[in-house]
Amino acid sequence: MTDIAILLVTLLAGAIVLWPKLAHRPRWRAMITPLASIIGSGFLVLGPVLDASFGGYAPLVMAGLCAMAWAFGAAIRFNMAEDDPGIAHDPLPLPHLETAASWALAFSYIISVAYYLNLFGAFAVSLTPFDNRVWADTVTTAMFLVILGIGWSGGFRVLERVEYLSVAIKLAIIAGLLTGLGAYFWSKATAGALDFIAPERTGWSALTLAFGLIITVQGFETSRYLGASYDTRIRIASMKLAQGLSSAIYMVYVVLLAYVFARSELKLTETAIIDMMRVVSPILPGMLVAAALAAQFSAAIADTSGAGGLFAEVTHRRLSPRKAYALLAACGIALTWSANVFEIINYASRAFAGYYALQALIAAAKAHARHRFGPRALGFAALALLGAAIVVFGEAAGG
Repeated sequence: MTDIAILLVTLLAGAIVLWPKLAHRPRWRAMITPLASIIGSGFLVLGPVLDASFGGYAPLVMAGLCAMAWAFGAAIRFNMAEDDPGIAHDPLPLPHLETAASWALAFSYIISVAYYLNLFGAFAVSLTPFDNRVWADTVTTAMFLVILGIGWSGGFRVLERVEYLSVAIKLAIIAGLLTGLGAYFWSKATAGALDFIAPERTGWSALTLAFGLIITVQGFETSRYLGASYDTRIRIASMKLAQGLSSAIYMVYVVLLAYVFARSELKLTETAIIDMMRVVSPILPGMLVAAALAAQFSAAIADTSGAGGLFAEVTHRRLSPRKAYALLAACGIALTWSANVFEIINYASRAFAGYYALQALIAAAKAHARHRFGPRALGFAALALLGAAIVVFGEAAGG
């Protein structure tokens, strides 16, 4: 019955997301891009990492990550509103901050693509006899070369047309996963077999690990860069909706996952979710691999394309998008063979935290120009310090 319910919910969710009347609504289309980024890669690794590291307190840590992401999103939304061409606003007091933020985001893209494709490689071999680090890294390297070839041939625009389909597949499978996990949680609860396991990380170690996981709730900033398609009001609303819905999904997921496995059943690997879901339903591992491959490939395409354009912009076209793709592939392949997935997650978290810190600093400067040392300016300044702390102290899982 659980397997049937999982399949039915997955099909129903897919049909709803692909429903033309919904798919063509501007606010929904605007929301789906940041939503897909937020719950894409992070969804696959975050649950097992939180469960293994924080035990029964995993939902509290998840709530903290969502709150942190919302706060950084508030700074970016403030900047979006201030930059609206339809609203008169004072020039930025520190004009070089935007340039610095663009550079930070461009380099963050390099690491995030490595993160996506390393997960792609790990999940691609996870259900095969070649499930080991060497084969996973080989697949990842091959994917970097494929994406480089697509970028050089100008094929990104064609691939971006199927992005919505990959998002629909991913969201539908997540709905099925939550259905299966909910049924398993209920069976454990009614049997009095829920398990509150003690955390392995406490104190400062727990805090620095949480800092290193900010990438798993990253992606909301993509709303800022949809200006060619949507006005500021819709883009701000899209970020709020995406963050609200993703937070709800994450909280349900982590609560359902945190209390149904004993310590002996937990492994801290990038594909741990597959082994955990085998216990829930035999059909979930294959579905999760399909979701992982679709999610990582589409996310890697989106960020590679974004990185190419951003590097061209910040270098005033001295570095062409093609050369940027080559730089991204070279750096990504080097990261693949020199670091594990959890280390790359940490690097990506710290890179994006640097970008968020600069956005918060920009927001603080703009708020200060309007109201001097008002609560909003002080709050954004504190947020910039938090972003800087994440850059300095963020720690990798297993580190």
